[in-house]
Amino acid sequence: MSQVPPHHQQKSKKPPEAFADEIAQAFRNVERTLATAGAGWEHVVHVNSYHVGGLPPEVNDVMVRLFRHYMPNHAPIWTQLGVAALGLPTMRIEIRVTAIVP
Repeated sequence: MSQVPPHHQQKSKKPPEAFADEIAQAFRNVERTLATAGAGWEHVVHVNSYHVGGLPPEVNDVMVRLFRHYMPNHAPIWTQLGVAALGLPTMRIEIRVTAIVP
């Protein structure tokens, strides 16, 4: 499953100004997508996160905090990649997860 921030579905294509808010929204979007597929964060075994603008420590801090919030009982494999651009010029993060539903 791959999920991009919700600004693609809104009238305004502008993501949240604060990077932490954009990351949090991406996590909520993944949660919604997982639920649509009959899964939850507890089924996630691998996360790829794609970041525009490098990987400053504050990005890692937000990601780890949200991992612990959404997956308090397990830690999936996490691959974090810095990229030059994503689907829209305003996007700064994309999160892709692999979930296994028994």
